[in-house]
Amino acid sequence: QVQLAESGGGLVQAGESLRLSCTISGLTSGSYIMGWFRQAPRKEREFVAAIGWGNGRADYSNSVDGRVAISRDHAKSAVLLQMDGLKPEDTALYYCAVRSGPFVDPLPRSARQYHYWGQGTQVTVSS
Repeated sequence: QVQLAESGGGLVQAGESLRLSCTISGLTSGSYIMGWFRQAPRKEREFVAAIGWGNGRADYSNSVDGRVAISRDHAKSAVLLQMDGLKPEDTALYYCAVRSGPFVDPLPRSARQYHYWGQGTQVTVSS
């Protein structure tokens, strides 16, 4: 069973940075895509970024492109999300997700295409 645990959220001021981490257990030798999503109050869950676990290919939402970098650490079985230049509109609960199965191109952006989810870590950006 794949299990995910996010960490690294917090309260920051606009313009500051945060690095979110997602530790993943239960991965086998299969193919995976890792994604980060976020959900603000009264809004739909929104795609932020995704990365192929094997090939490292990444994709980003237009709303964060240029301010966010996703990476993976095989040794620590973790996916990282570096966020710079944070804005108040980035305030949300951030979720890590895993899709199990063959690599697909383009990387999936719909939450329905991911099979495993963490509990989320809160990011709050004050103006």
